[in-house]
Amino acid sequence: MMVKQHMLFTLYSICGIVLKDILAISVAATKNKVRGAQGQFPIVQNMTVTEGGIANLTCRVEHNDNTSLQWSNPAQQTLFFGDKKALRDNRIELVRATSQELTISISEVTLADEGMYTCSLFTMPVKTAKAFLTVLGVPKKPEINGLTKPLLEGDQITLTCVTSGSKPAADVRWFKNEKEVKGAKEVNASGKTFTVKSSLQLLVNRHDDGVAYTCRVDHVSLTATHEETTQVLEVHYAPYVEIKHSIPAPLEGQYLKLECVPHGNPSPDPVLWTKDGGELPDLDRVIVEGRELTFMSLNKTDNGTYRCEATNHLGTSQAEYKLVVKDPNALPGPPDHALIGGIVAVVVFATLCLIIVLGRYLARHKGTYLTNEAKGADDAPDADTAIINADGNHAHAEEKKEYFI
Repeated sequence: MMVKQHMLFTLYSICGIVLKDILAISVAATKNKVRGAQGQFPIVQNMTVTEGGIANLTCRVEHNDNTSLQWSNPAQQTLFFGDKKALRDNRIELVRATSQELTISISEVTLADEGMYTCSLFTMPVKTAKAFLTVLGVPKKPEINGLTKPLLEGDQITLTCVTSGSKPAADVRWFKNEKEVKGAKEVNASGKTFTVKSSLQLLVNRHDDGVAYTCRVDHVSLTATHEETTQVLEVHYAPYVEIKHSIPAPLEGQYLKLECVPHGNPSPDPVLWTKDGGELPDLDRVIVEGRELTFMSLNKTDNGTYRCEATNHLGTSQAEYKLVVKDPNALPGPPDHALIGGIVAVVVFATLCLIIVLGRYLARHKGTYLTNEAKGADDAPDADTAIINADGNHAHAEEKKEYFI
């Protein structure tokens, strides 16, 4: 009996030691788990997505020990707890769920999806990280208002380009035939989006007929292209006329074509040809075909003032051409180069001869000319005697003059 009691006491002692060791190991493991969890933090990133696109939200944890991850929306509604979907929204799907990562996707993103999303790591205590989802509002195709067709020359109009739905506000620019022109910009907020207007004031003239005005919208959401709308101006204006001729100086017997070129909108057709204010003569030889007046063989009877007149509902314009037909035989011929060369040669030769004769004359009369004081100076002993001798010689020369009756 005593032996049985001793054996039972020994067994109880051994079991108590084993249970104590098991409890110690369990407590130590729990402490290590809590200590490891305290060193883990979820990692997220902010994201920007275009309205209508797909947003992927990723939450990562390094060296996780199977602690659950959770995504919740700005309204603090749970989207996914681990791999389990918590919110009924067909746009939200699970991409990847592991102990170290939880990635979800939101398709067909709207402006209402914008906000702060929270990733939670369920440790003791719970740790969170927040990522802000930015949704870009895509601007709508611009519209151009204020244009009526047709316009009249002199009209003053205001073109207004409007685009809405952009976030942030879009940039609106005007182009005139691909050359940028400045407009007046106005931005208005409408909820989370913006409406942008740009106005352009124009004083219309005939040169604006057919000009294309383009409103172009640039936005950060339009990465590869831009939205634009184009309107082409139609301007009506009174005609103006010009006459073109086929030859500059008409001669008898030549072919001549006069073309009446009217400019106007609507186009002024047909045109009216007259001569000296009256009808065209000799229509067998002078041909009128559309806007062209053709002379098959000119003569001097065709001389006169020819007028072309064009009309549309805004006015009338006319142009004149004065025709003077010349006789080809009366015209001076081309210059005779041989004759001109001969004349030049004669002039050069005469000039050379004159130079030679003048040179010879000067050479023969070259010498020393004595003054009255120097005459007789060779035999005089002094200057006074030389002067006296010179006077004597002069008197003697007067005595030798002969007179014939």
